[in-house]
Amino acid sequence: MGISHYIKEIGRGPRGARPLTRAQAADLFGQVLDGTVTDLEIGAFCLAMRIKGETAEEMAGFLDATQQRMALFPASDQPLVVLPSYNGARKLPVLTPLLALLLAREGLPVLLHGMRTEARRILASDVLVALGVPALIAPEKIANGSVAHIATEHLHAGLARLLAVREVVGLRNCGHSAVKLLQPCAGAAVVVSSYTHPEYFEMLCATFALLGSTALVSRGLEGEVAADPRRTPRYDAFLGGTHQLLQEQQPGTANEVPGLPTEIDIHTTARYTQDVLAGVLPVPPALALQVEHILRLATATPQETP
Repeated sequence: MGISHYIKEIGRGPRGARPLTRAQAADLFGQVLDGTVTDLEIGAFCLAMRIKGETAEEMAGFLDATQQRMALFPASDQPLVVLPSYNGARKLPVLTPLLALLLAREGLPVLLHGMRTEARRILASDVLVALGVPALIAPEKIANGSVAHIATEHLHAGLARLLAVREVVGLRNCGHSAVKLLQPCAGAAVVVSSYTHPEYFEMLCATFALLGSTALVSRGLEGEVAADPRRTPRYDAFLGGTHQLLQEQQPGTANEVPGLPTEIDIHTTARYTQDVLAGVLPVPPALALQVEHILRLATATPQETP
């Protein structure tokens, strides 16, 4: 059928554009994921949504379409902690692998999913490989106390193609927002998500509430979900879609973090991660607090039957 009639509605500029219903958004996004529309239509869709901004209803529709098509991980014995990782390190070491392994040490099953969306950044998945955690090529049940990671293309190739549009147009699109809310599993999960702009925070919260999700939301480190080790952000939680403010942002920024390397390369980051896990270096207090919040959400999340 094509998506030109949807583009006509969302492409009228920030004032004239009309939001789509959840069902319309699911139909549009499904056609994009299925690859049944032209590259020109995909480019127009990405730019129109970039200018208009996504509503919670639209984002829920995008996620509906993705969930229906995506390869899902089987339910774990405990709620699966989902860590989207699509930014990587630019100035500070990427600490998402450390967060994942700290959570696994507490007995939780952890899944990291992502892909490269910006050149010259150090990816969390590369650090995990250096730590001896191989990437999966297909979903499988994740055991308690273990970490798995998978590239987006193995969840859904069409979603990876949409994210790769950034390499052509130079701008993020709604696919980059969708992957930060994704629950790629058949059972209970705690989605850990991050934001950089206040309007994106509002959309995240409204969408998690609409979907009835269990999630932890905070400002991340350079777009990653791991907390910035130099400061304590605001934490918002959703338990079955019900919002709770866990704590307000704390003032101040630490001048240094004990042991945190200045280099951000893969092997230096892997060595730092190993040293923290071995107790040679302390766990950054900001990450320890984040782990506590995620543990509480995982404990409070009712387990679903597959």
